[in-house]
Amino acid sequence: MTTTTAKTLTEETDPFCLPPARAAQLLAGSPWRRFAVAGDSLAAGTGGPSPGYAHLPWGDRVVGALREVCPRLVYLNTGTIGATAADTLRRQLDEIVAFGPDLLHISCGANDLFRQRPDFDAVERTARRVFERAAGTGARLTTFTLGRAFHVPAFPDFPERVRAINAITLGLAVEFDVVVIDMWDHPVNSRPDLLSADRIHFSASGQAVLASEVINALAHTLR
Repeated sequence: MTTTTAKTLTEETDPFCLPPARAAQLLAGSPWRRFAVAGDSLAAGTGGPSPGYAHLPWGDRVVGALREVCPRLVYLNTGTIGATAADTLRRQLDEIVAFGPDLLHISCGANDLFRQRPDFDAVERTARRVFERAAGTGARLTTFTLGRAFHVPAFPDFPERVRAINAITLGLAVEFDVVVIDMWDHPVNSRPDLLSADRIHFSASGQAVLASEVINALAHTLR
């Protein structure tokens, strides 16, 4: 099933999407040569297609822009659909650390929200261990907050759950000097086509916006 995109909007006309030449320009002089991503389906870039947008995960888009600056940049993405914070810690961090990234994105904790009663204290403890190990690589760290577009009928309090995990993420970001790409109140949340048919993952249009926001955030660190 294909996600419907607003008739007049394409990747080329989307105000939140960076043209490839502009993305490369913003990253000119970037020092990163080993880019890694770990975590859940948001990290993996899972999602359906959108008319008018290349069907590419956000991470691949960022890699494309970085390789305009450094063609030899290497990339590892261990993001896994359904991974909890504990899964990220136990099953992905050893490989990430061994890879030796100098730029590392972490997205974890979202799947912990699907428990009947999330234990946010436990999630925070585990996520802290994830970010401790990530910080130990010496890499520039980035992460997302979750957007307000996500609604899960089985959990009427899901927006409150999202706020809680975002608060954890923001606290850890301060503690470990993580660049935050804040999607909670981003204008893209109001788009009816933002989510894929499963109503959980970003569509290709959302992936394109995520990539542009990551590039903007990285460019800000280079100033």
